[in-house]
Amino acid sequence: MAARKRNPTAQTLKARIGFRICKKPLVHVAADDERDNVGDSVGRSGEYGALVDAKKRLALIVPLSLLLILMLLYSLFNSIRDSLLALSGIPFAVAGGILGLYIGGLNFSVSAAVGFISLFGVSAMDGILLMSYIRRDIEEGMGTEDAIVRAAQTRMRQIFMTGLSACIGLVPAAISTGIGSQVQQTLACVIVGGMLLSPICSLLVIPVLARFWMPTIQETAGIAHEVAEH
Repeated sequence: MAARKRNPTAQTLKARIGFRICKKPLVHVAADDERDNVGDSVGRSGEYGALVDAKKRLALIVPLSLLLILMLLYSLFNSIRDSLLALSGIPFAVAGGILGLYIGGLNFSVSAAVGFISLFGVSAMDGILLMSYIRRDIEEGMGTEDAIVRAAQTRMRQIFMTGLSACIGLVPAAISTGIGSQVQQTLACVIVGGMLLSPICSLLVIPVLARFWMPTIQETAGIAHEVAEH
């Protein structure tokens, strides 16, 4: 009776896939498998397939969100310079969200992307508060430098209250470890990290950038006398 011939290629491929699933993240396993099977049709489903589809949609949604925020700011300020100044706090909010994911030991997911989009709006709101008060004081006759300092001092309490209230409310979700907490924990860590770092950096960076980018305007004599009295 002839011995059954084994297929060494199939055994090798099975061993390699098993090793990668144990030692590598799922995304790396799928990427290597696609490179090894050139010319074949490979389909993805389940959690990884949903993640790939969500990334494709987010690649369109995130730029559109930023463009829409910029258009709304331009309709408010009628100035590209002031609109970009109001948006200058967004990179720091994103950095805070990434820091929150790193501290929590979490990976990027669809929930994290939703958290980042939420941070875009909150950071833009902080910038709108600062730029609105700077422009109002300048229109009332105050100098550029004094208007920037006064706006930062006046709006500091409101900006910190907005950030800390969101952080305190989401701390329980960020540290939860129960069943089903993976989705809310990722979202909460992104928002908590971004809301802690964004207000501080907005109050430090936006006034500095405004001082460099906005034209220098001297305050009028009446405003200077009023400020000296107060």
